[in-house]
Amino acid sequence: MKSPTRFLFANKKLTSQVYFTLVALLALASCTASEQMADLAIQNVTVIDAENGVREAQTVVVFDGRITTVQPAGEAVSAVEVVDGTGQYLIPGLWDFHVHLTYDQRFTEAMPGLFLNHGITSIRDTGGPLELVLPAVEAIEAEGAIAPRVFFAGPLMDGEHVVYDGNNMELLGIGNPDPETARANMALLADAGVDFVKIYEMVTPEVFAVLVEEAESRGLPMDGHVPLSMQARNVGPHVQSLEHLRNIEMDCTVNPSSLVADRRQLLTNPDGMAGGALRSQLHGRYRIPSVMAYDEAECREVLASMMSTIQVPTLRLNAMALHPPFSRTDWDEVLEKLPTEAAEDWSAASASRGSMGGQNTDTTFPDWSLFLVGLMHEAGVPIGAGTDTPIGFAAPGYSLHSELEMLVRAGLSPMEALRAATLRPAEFFGLESEMGTIEPGRLADLVLLQGNPLDDITHTRSVRAVVTKGQFLNRSALDALVR
Repeated sequence: MKSPTRFLFANKKLTSQVYFTLVALLALASCTASEQMADLAIQNVTVIDAENGVREAQTVVVFDGRITTVQPAGEAVSAVEVVDGTGQYLIPGLWDFHVHLTYDQRFTEAMPGLFLNHGITSIRDTGGPLELVLPAVEAIEAEGAIAPRVFFAGPLMDGEHVVYDGNNMELLGIGNPDPETARANMALLADAGVDFVKIYEMVTPEVFAVLVEEAESRGLPMDGHVPLSMQARNVGPHVQSLEHLRNIEMDCTVNPSSLVADRRQLLTNPDGMAGGALRSQLHGRYRIPSVMAYDEAECREVLASMMSTIQVPTLRLNAMALHPPFSRTDWDEVLEKLPTEAAEDWSAASASRGSMGGQNTDTTFPDWSLFLVGLMHEAGVPIGAGTDTPIGFAAPGYSLHSELEMLVRAGLSPMEALRAATLRPAEFFGLESEMGTIEPGRLADLVLLQGNPLDDITHTRSVRAVVTKGQFLNRSALDALVR
């Protein structure tokens, strides 16, 4: 059964305007407007969001989980809790738009607190088995839980040869060897209440078409990787987001149609390889040669096909060799917040990698990833901020700020990076009238920062407080959410 929040989001007719009409009627029935007290007022703060820009000396008022007023700081306000925001900066709650809650179950229980600790008030789980994901989602959405909003896809919809099959690799996907199976699996996901569908790399064009048809008929947004059997320009127009820039390089090269024909032949899998091994073979054969054979005209056509497809490049992963997390001065502090067993493993692994000093590290794909995101940004392709947490040393919450830094490094302005982590995710779900900006009627998910993120995007790390679903959590309360 859907939670009240999920029910609200699923029924778009209950807009913020209708909400305020209901609130007004209830207020009239109970008492006069002058007797109404807000739940929270953050006074004299600089408000920043990607749609309304910078507004100095404002008071933001929250009632019943929503922003009711954004007004000049000098105007009177009556609230149960009043916070002095002088010299601080208020931004919309951040999203991590690419999370795997159950990929490493040592993190699952701790993730909600870690996300909020770092200012992430919404997450999008991009793949995991229903038997694991559903309990995790239910715990996050349980009454009284202090946790981010969560949106989930269920298992990756893969092809006949499943990459994440639970045998050779972690269990994240299910097989769709033919259109009939794909239709049955889509019905299963819809019945489970998924918020979107994720299409994976090993599907055929025929199965891809069925998955798109089924998702559209159910009003479910679509995410995915570019299937290896297809060209990116033929995938982008049919999905609402794509992850990791995966396999786009194979369509930004000379003779891309010849390459896809070669890949389809290999995907028949004459040697009977496991799905993960088969995918790795194809990546090894085509990725770097495609990057080296980059064709500007072909890539321009690819990007033109993606003007309505949010790209989630996970640069902190793709380009990790350019700035490894374990080279950061605060990495030991980060590890202290993580579950003990995972932290010990990560500490040993990062120490081992760090001792190598980055010698002989090939940065071809990291450099390409930054280059391609720069091209996308210049072309006007929408960008979203996600991390692949907890894969590849992605500490929940912390890694999102690393992603914002990498997006700026790729060419986005700090404001555009904030858009990638606030408004773009809301747009994917059609919730831009509910989330992602700071204005009356929006859900009260907010982050109070010590530093101005427009001066330096690293200031998104300076979280002083978080408002999650209207509840104010100061720094002490946030620190209490982690070990």
